[in-house]
Amino acid sequence: MKQQYSGTALVTGASSGIGAATAGMLAKQGWRVVCVARRADRLAEQVRALGSGAIALTLDISDATSVDTLLERLPDDWKTIDVLINCAGHDVGGRHRFDVGSMTEWARTIEINAVGTMRVTHAVVPGMLNRARGHIINIGSTSSVNAYAGGAAYVASKFALNGFTKSILADYRGKGVRVTHILAGLTRTNFVESRLRGDKSGADEFYGTFPVTLKPDDIARTILFAIEQPPHVTIAEMLVIPAS
Repeated sequence: MKQQYSGTALVTGASSGIGAATAGMLAKQGWRVVCVARRADRLAEQVRALGSGAIALTLDISDATSVDTLLERLPDDWKTIDVLINCAGHDVGGRHRFDVGSMTEWARTIEINAVGTMRVTHAVVPGMLNRARGHIINIGSTSSVNAYAGGAAYVASKFALNGFTKSILADYRGKGVRVTHILAGLTRTNFVESRLRGDKSGADEFYGTFPVTLKPDDIARTILFAIEQPPHVTIAEMLVIPAS
């Protein structure tokens, strides 16, 4: 007997962290999951663990051509995306005073976190509008509303994501497409290790300065909560922070 799925979700940044946790949780809840990331090796490993209800798609969200061909590179029966979860993020070279950091790296942070999310959404949302059904979930940060020293580019990208999410929420109200912004507090993933160019001890030291951190599954559960609301309910924004 053919398995019945809840729908098809596309998750960017699905090879690690919040994206991987979200893909795994959705698969367990009966969703088909398109797992999207740049690193094909880690992505393949993730998809194998999820079984037949998941497929991998290598995608660089900072590459316009890669994103423009996103849907056409999917199998025909996977092209209808019911939920888009934009998890991919970048902050390599971050946590420096603005004038000390590299402008090339600052620009790449903006390109991935803000422009990349816009690109993927622009590629997927027309199908949702045609079907008058869909859900876009953008994974932001407490940095979407609070600035900190040494985070000029990252904070700017997350403020941009906040504004973008609010704007498309207004664009698509009444058109069957829900829009949700998850403002995640400090979540322990490999994000800081990537920021520090693979310095695991430095990442451990950074996280160790905080009494409590969130786990990727914590954010994945909030995403699932937003998705599982009835069609007339939109969780427009959710702030998730560690207990203290």
